Amino acid sequence: MAPKNGMDETGGERFEAARNKVIGRQPKRTGIGTLQEKTVHAVMKHYYAPDEAMHEITVGNYVADIYTGEGIMEIQNGNFYKMRGKLDAFLPLCPVTVIYPIPHKKWLIWVDEESGECSAKRKSPRTGSVYLAFAELYRIKNYLTNDKLRFRFPLVDMEEYRLLNGWSRDKKRGSSRYDRIPVALFDEMVIEKREDYLQFLPNSLPEKFTAADLAQAAKIPARTAGLAVHVLCYLEVIGRIGKKGRAYLYQVAIT
Repeated sequence: MAPKNGMDETGGERFEAARNKVIGRQPKRTGIGTLQEKTVHAVMKHYYAPDEAMHEITVGNYVADIYTGEGIMEIQNGNFYKMRGKLDAFLPLCPVTVIYPIPHKKWLIWVDEESGECSAKRKSPRTGSVYLAFAELYRIKNYLTNDKLRFRFPLVDMEEYRLLNGWSRDKKRGSSRYDRIPVALFDEMVIEKREDYLQFLPNSLPEKFTAADLAQAAKIPARTAGLAVHVLCYLEVIGRIGKKGRAYLYQVAIT
């Protein structure tokens, strides 16, 4: 299934404008005091709603990240289970779009808490994918069938600043993340209706497939593939049709 790309031709320009508005065109980060917390959240808010009059609007008993007058956008860096109260309050009123920025390429910078000195950045060997969203979608599974709930999964290249305060000798294991600075917007997946979840099924996937087949085709860990088929089955995007050995077989259920 071809991805439903949420980026238009000016998407990159709009992202750069939002980034510059929040952190400046050439930010100088020579110490811990020059960083802002929740920078990804701030950049995403300006990217999806450049008009600041739409930011931090009280709707009922909660404050929405973005309220356009027609719908709400909530930017979430994880922990979707914490959104349940907001979803219960917002969904009866208007459409809600949850924006979940996913690190695509990532560079790590280590920060000394005492001196504020930052290390040279080093690229992480891991590349993020939209399939990371399933761990979070699983946490709000009961809300996913609501046709007023939508998602945007932007894949963002980021610099991640971590404090050297871990328990290992080099203080890196068990360390705390201080901030993530967006560098560029790589791509975006948009989910507006049930059929859009078909984007998660690669074209190379057999007509009848197992979770292991999905893991291989999408190049994702087996645990992630297991979560994916669970959620997709719950949404009736795919259906269980039998077994292949000890593994369940699935096929697309949407006609």
